[in-house]
Amino acid sequence: MNMNRSMSVQSDKETQIELKVNSKQKRKMTRANARLKKIQRNFGWAAVLIPLFGSLFTVGLLPYTGINPVVVGLLVSMYVLTTFGLEVGFHRHFCHHAFQTTTAVRVILAILGSMAAVGHIIHWVSHHRSHHQDSDRPRDPHSPYLNTKGECFNTFYGFWHAHLGWFFESEFPNVLLAKDLLRDPVIVKVNQLYLFWVFLGFAIPAVLGGVFTGTWIGVWQGLLWGGFVRVFLVHHAFWSINSICHIYGSRPFNTGDRSTNNIWLAIPTLGESWHNNHHAFPNSAIVGLQWWQIDPSAWIIRVLKTMGLVWDVKVPTTAAIESKKVRVE
Repeated sequence: MNMNRSMSVQSDKETQIELKVNSKQKRKMTRANARLKKIQRNFGWAAVLIPLFGSLFTVGLLPYTGINPVVVGLLVSMYVLTTFGLEVGFHRHFCHHAFQTTTAVRVILAILGSMAAVGHIIHWVSHHRSHHQDSDRPRDPHSPYLNTKGECFNTFYGFWHAHLGWFFESEFPNVLLAKDLLRDPVIVKVNQLYLFWVFLGFAIPAVLGGVFTGTWIGVWQGLLWGGFVRVFLVHHAFWSINSICHIYGSRPFNTGDRSTNNIWLAIPTLGESWHNNHHAFPNSAIVGLQWWQIDPSAWIIRVLKTMGLVWDVKVPTTAAIESKKVRVE
């Protein structure tokens, strides 16, 4: 097993997601189904409003309950674990095959990512792959520049659409874009249990809050901070990749879209905000390509590789990086 295999530059005829789909599937990136679109719209309302109201309620209770190290610990630990599952698992592994790993690690990553409450893994991967195939073009489900009909957005509405408005406006993704996951019975089972994993993401901090404090107040604080506030923060950090990181920031690479690098979101997203880097080399397990570009997800992957839990870690060659850099005349 070659642990040091680097990623070669893909040809123009290849997709950037290591998923070969035929021309018919390429044309049909979404399913124009009213029932499915309604389900997605309802999920959008739940994803936006439930964490928002829960967080506002939590902040409103602060004068009465205060905040303590247990609450902070539960918020931070649950945020890191679920973001780790989302970025390292859902994104770099399941969507882009940036590295290979064992079935046990795949299941753990899938469960942790599901606990972030961003949607079923197969649905999420399908959406993200469709984004990469048509980034900032009409079929992109959440471009801040164009809607799916090719009509231009103004700056404010484009930001809104890319951040969360697309939940209510875009078509349901074609799950055949994730047919590799559909063929995996273990991941299909994790996908089917999505709502249970979301519930678990709320139950774990609630139980731990009660255990660490020995009070019912601790249970409620764990639920509120480790559950609702944590989900609210994770959601908006990752939705900012669609909005902020396609509008504001630097573009060192020619990618054919408007993706940007943004240092301010590097820690909250565990490195995903080096988004122009990612669009230049979507299959790379390492997104922070410069020594100063903070990429906690890459650190985690390297640790897992050292432990022998992951392998075939893809990284672009120096020549590949140089070939895609923007040339200043």
